[in-house]
Amino acid sequence: MATVRKSATPKAVPSSRRPRHDHPPKLDHEHIALVLQGGGALGAYQAGVFEALAKIPCEPHWVAGVSIGAINCALIAGNQPQHRVAKMEEFWNMVTSQSALYSPVFDQQWSAIHQMGASMAASWGVPGFYKPRIPPPMFQPEGTDGAISYYDTAPLRASLERLVDFDLINAKKVRLSVGAVNVRTGNSIYFDNAKQRIGPEHIMASGALPPAFAPVMIDGEPYWDGGIVSNTPLQYVLDNRDLKKTMAVQVDLFSARGALPQNMGSVLSRQKDIQYSSRTRLGTDQAAELQRAKQNVQQLIAKLPAGLRNDPEVKYLLEVSRTAHLDIVHLIYRQERYELESKDYEFSRSAMLAHWQAGLRDMRRTLDHPDWLRMATSDDGVTVYDLCHAEVSVKT
Repeated sequence: MATVRKSATPKAVPSSRRPRHDHPPKLDHEHIALVLQGGGALGAYQAGVFEALAKIPCEPHWVAGVSIGAINCALIAGNQPQHRVAKMEEFWNMVTSQSALYSPVFDQQWSAIHQMGASMAASWGVPGFYKPRIPPPMFQPEGTDGAISYYDTAPLRASLERLVDFDLINAKKVRLSVGAVNVRTGNSIYFDNAKQRIGPEHIMASGALPPAFAPVMIDGEPYWDGGIVSNTPLQYVLDNRDLKKTMAVQVDLFSARGALPQNMGSVLSRQKDIQYSSRTRLGTDQAAELQRAKQNVQQLIAKLPAGLRNDPEVKYLLEVSRTAHLDIVHLIYRQERYELESKDYEFSRSAMLAHWQAGLRDMRRTLDHPDWLRMATSDDGVTVYDLCHAEVSVKT
């Protein structure tokens, strides 16, 4: 597989300036899918990415998410286009609290403030999201939700019912897929409005991360957070896109790459990054390899004598190797120096704003420099664009 690197040094776009997009990217994809990973409080980064995407005429036809990504997806699919960003802002303002603003001069002090904010969320809960169980699990009757989780997510259900129009989701104007795992079988499952009616319980099941949250019962079966099995729904999108040219904008909240840790806090943070990002990299690599294998099968069959092409086994191989071009645009949140292992449950207002602005900035830079979209011209195969601040890595 050839790898091409193209230098890209976009200038920073001030947060107060909206991009004009006089020449927005010209996309001819039949599917534009927004793929959102789990990551708790870091999900505000995904909201910033979507705010930038909402300004151009190529909003996603399909949103797929896990955990906090599922909540963001519900806010998108469950609102009319003109209200989506406002509803995301309302949700993220509701679940965050005021705190001191970050100053880069005081990294060490800010790390302590960051940890304090996370401790407050762990001790007192998050408004509109979850509240601590009283009494705690050790004093709850065995077999109850209170005995197997530290927090009650009733506030999240109320928030979803207020901010998300589930009738609109089930009208299927935007496809919605959210990942969960069956507690009894350990099998991953996706709830999909193309296949079933979606309600608040499906979104909550996707984000029911143990031991913080209890499993959510759906049709008599208990479900936990889909990130336990895989923290990104990319493979589900690839497996269910049919023979349609697809662009998948994949927004990850944990980076597989990082520096050698220097203290115990950064050790735990790095461990979490690797744990929740590894399957993402594996998924994109496997998708590219599978696509290439299908192309090779097609080319090999084309070289066979005409008589052999009618062989049932050859016909079968020809059918299963049919494919369409796939573009994977991969954005990854790059954590700040002060963020440690608690970054995914630090729900302070200042952290949320920093994450949102980072997503908005990264997606604007991408849209302001769409030349990378013209780097792959083949009608089939797969192209993976790894986007970061300094360069675009393209694999075809």
